[in-house]
Amino acid sequence: MNSASSSWEINKLRTYTFAVFMISAVIISYLPLYLKSLGYNGVQIGLLYSIGPLISICSNFIWGVASDKSQTIKKIILILLAVQTIMIAVLSFASSYTTVMMLLVVFYFFYYPVFPLTDTLTIVTTQSHNRSFIGVRVFGSIGFAFSALAFGYLLKSIGASYTLVVIGALSVLSFMLLLIVTDKKASIKKMEFGGLWEVIKQPNVYLFLICVLLLAIGHRLNDAFLGLSLISLGADESIVGWAWMISAVSEIPVFFLLNAYGERVKELPLLAISCVMYMLRFLIAGYVQDPIWLISTQVMHSVTFGIFYFVAIRYLNKVIPEQFRSTGMAVYTIVWSSISGLLSGTIGGTLLEVYGKDIVFFSAAGFAIVAALGFAMLHLYVKRNEKSITALHF
Repeated sequence: MNSASSSWEINKLRTYTFAVFMISAVIISYLPLYLKSLGYNGVQIGLLYSIGPLISICSNFIWGVASDKSQTIKKIILILLAVQTIMIAVLSFASSYTTVMMLLVVFYFFYYPVFPLTDTLTIVTTQSHNRSFIGVRVFGSIGFAFSALAFGYLLKSIGASYTLVVIGALSVLSFMLLLIVTDKKASIKKMEFGGLWEVIKQPNVYLFLICVLLLAIGHRLNDAFLGLSLISLGADESIVGWAWMISAVSEIPVFFLLNAYGERVKELPLLAISCVMYMLRFLIAGYVQDPIWLISTQVMHSVTFGIFYFVAIRYLNKVIPEQFRSTGMAVYTIVWSSISGLLSGTIGGTLLEVYGKDIVFFSAAGFAIVAALGFAMLHLYVKRNEKSITALHF
């Protein structure tokens, strides 16, 4: 494939990535505010927030396996986007708590798998064109930042009740843009479940996933309750948008730096460092009582999630064989988004309602420091085993 054709393929994927991450920004930033506009309290919102991760434990795995088995990524994502758009339309007519809960169950089943499969499509496409994964994924961060800010002002003007209209429109846009993206097979190798289990039960894989879960609980506490915490401190919807815009923009230069120089540093120590920075970020967020200062902590998204996301994906691609790529990403996403989201939504809603935002962020800091210790110990374990293997060769 010539250079012009290759660039065109990459640019199509960048445009789609920009659009699909705009959906994520609106759901993370403004769906809790939409639920609040329906009259739900913090505990109810926390429960609704935890439903998605619970459902996605199954859905991420099911759709990841479907992609590996059917040897297509694009067609699976198109199905997911089409159905989630329909569910958003139906959800817009619901107001009772029970009905909203049931509809969100279906919506989340088709929403959550879009992002690990998009990452898989990006990885496979960039590798086939000898391009950088981060050179495409960074457009997701730009789309997220743009969406968080632009739709913050829009929803402030027209009201949080229009949140679902925005999500539906962005889902349709993403579907249309994906139509022109070239499909890729997740792998040319046959997938066997027995082989996947052999990979996951390796200590350097399952211990890694345990550490990811610990950090993810803290991360998801921030995701779920940052907007509500800002509102409780007197901020309005547009200020919430600024918070998410700052976090998304801050990670962009870190992505490029890691892409250029990250190979010089081992993954596990970098992950431990990012966890320590998470701890500091959440401690500050817990102490401050001014919405502007709380927003300022989002700048640290650069040295927390910016480092963690890039390095964790790189580590995962080293330890998971290519025939399990989609399913491996699904397992990682189940841990990072699903299980952690379930726990954080359940725990965080109660903490926010009973104790306030300070305890929510202090709890997040506690999970982060335990994760840092876990990654440091895993690094020592892997390093010791490498020395043992080297010694045997002599």
